[in-house]
Amino acid sequence: MPPYNDAVRIVVAPQAFKGSLSAREACRAIREGVLRVLPEAEVVLMPMADGGDGTLEALVEATGGSYRETAVLGPLGDEVLALWGVTGDGESAVIEMARASGLVLVPQDSLDPRRASTYGTGQLIRAGLDAGCRRMIIGIGGSATNDGGAGMATALGARYLDAEGKVLPEGGAALARLVRIDLTGLDRWVGSCEFLVACDVTNPLTGPEGASAVYGPQKGATPEVVQFLDAALSRYGEVLAATVGRDVSNVPGAGAAGGLGAGLMAFLDARLQPGVDLIANAVGLDAALVSADLVITGEGRLDGQTVYNKVPVGVARRAKAKGLPVIALAGTVGEGHEQTLSMGIDAVETLTDGSIPLEEAIANAYALLADAAERAMRSARWVG
Repeated sequence: MPPYNDAVRIVVAPQAFKGSLSAREACRAIREGVLRVLPEAEVVLMPMADGGDGTLEALVEATGGSYRETAVLGPLGDEVLALWGVTGDGESAVIEMARASGLVLVPQDSLDPRRASTYGTGQLIRAGLDAGCRRMIIGIGGSATNDGGAGMATALGARYLDAEGKVLPEGGAALARLVRIDLTGLDRWVGSCEFLVACDVTNPLTGPEGASAVYGPQKGATPEVVQFLDAALSRYGEVLAATVGRDVSNVPGAGAAGGLGAGLMAFLDARLQPGVDLIANAVGLDAALVSADLVITGEGRLDGQTVYNKVPVGVARRAKAKGLPVIALAGTVGEGHEQTLSMGIDAVETLTDGSIPLEEAIANAYALLADAAERAMRSARWVG
């Protein structure tokens, strides 16, 4: 491999280092370290995400977009101010459902997936529609809900009715009494919009691998509640299929975000895509790689989970398709991180050797990441 010089073009595409640096901050720190070694290098910053935390920032920053803030109802009905964004071309709204319906909005001792609703997520979608956006990019990680997207659809004009024709209350538990879904009031713009959903799970709506069984416990569901909610979602799936004319219950990702995946597919004809690929396509990563010489990616912890199409591996896969070398920078490495070396990553550099206490490392993450980037660039393997 030839040595690099100041004419090199380097694409920097990390995700957020959770708890310490946003993806944009990580990009800047890496650039600082690179320029210490190659001060004239062209460094292209491409903040990345995988559909969860950081998706909003990655897409807004990469496209030169803008942020908006809308008052919505949180998972349990309390009003929250939720941040969302519009891409630089003004055509796409960017929404992280967790900002309206996420676990982070509910105290641990108040979690209740029987009542939690995605209504606020629907309000964010409506805000995007009202802003003139006809394309929605939605990250659905980190939900506190188990309502199959019923709240989301309600905010867009759907009505969920029981046997007496009465409107059901919010939350997954009420779906056990669902008889009919009335879509006559659904927002008129829904049918003319494109909905892209960043989703990295393949769970069906119900069953032992479904939304309630797999994710219900982390949202506060006891075994008894899990069983009840699973039955409620089964009922919901039946009525949903009868309403829209197709059964999405077993489509991979239907169980994502407490079944929001199913609701998005059924009501909005949304397309679920792996998060890192959706973000990479939206920010134009492939185009940035065309004339690159080197790619630097990274995340807070590189381990066996990274191989499941997380940002470092997703970026490396695209870089390798163009024959580019890839360096991954990581706060720490864990069991199974070696697997990433067979998936496109050529070298890994950690921020510390483990001798610095975690709290101190987090507080000094920017400086440590810049130093790690400098060390990686000074490596004899990369720079002559």
